[in-house]
Amino acid sequence: MKLSGVMLGTEDAKKLGDFYTKILGKPGWQEGDWYGFYTDGSLMIGPHSEVKGKNHTPGRIMITFESDDVPAEFDRIKAAGAEVIAKPYLPGKDNKDMWLATFADPDGNYFQLATPWKE
Repeated sequence: MKLSGVMLGTEDAKKLGDFYTKILGKPGWQEGDWYGFYTDGSLMIGPHSEVKGKNHTPGRIMITFESDDVPAEFDRIKAAGAEVIAKPYLPGKDNKDMWLATFADPDGNYFQLATPWKE
């Protein structure tokens, strides 16, 4: 089994869809209020009747996007209007090549940039 995607329910799909379009580029699929972004998995954004306002527990689920150059992508995503939660940093003492940075989207959902895992 493998994870194939994440869906973000929202009260304002256009606002959230437009935000992630700045981050990920044009959606691979869009129909009405639904946006679908495809990479190795998918990120779907659409309206949900049980979602209102901002996320009050944003650390519960965190979306991760891989980047070979986290510091450069950090600047681009910050300029696109993401709220900075954690600037780029090297986690742990032994991780000299593993960068992380954390943002919040317009609904308050957290997402991270991370360098690809190396085994």
